[in-house]
Amino acid sequence: MENAGNVQYSEKVMQHFLNPHNVGELPDANGIGNVGNPVCGDIMRLYIKVENGKIMDVSFKTFGCGAAIATSSMVTDLVKGKTIEEALQISNRAVAEALGGLPKVKMHCSVLAEEALKAAIEDYKKKQQGA
Repeated sequence: MENAGNVQYSEKVMQHFLNPHNVGELPDANGIGNVGNPVCGDIMRLYIKVENGKIMDVSFKTFGCGAAIATSSMVTDLVKGKTIEEALQISNRAVAEALGGLPKVKMHCSVLAEEALKAAIEDYKKKQQGA
């Protein structure tokens, strides 16, 4: 466990915070999810590229604390290559568990990651209906 201020983070959280995966905009994304937490100020934008019902590529941009960045990074790892249906099954708990756990005061970050994913999938579905 690493100590950042008064909060203990797992080694995996620190790895994803210091070297996040799949960072940046995805120019050919066909689903974008934007969520934010007005209490802590974290803002997440998740981009997905869906082909034949599978998430072929995913990336994120997050403004927030280390846990917000780590959960964004982890959710991108968890959904890449999954079908839309499989991705919708990924819960905030699954994100937190994949990171080796989160402190209680930071669990809202995993909720944001789940919400960003669901928002991106909803955006994708809306665009498909309009196509």
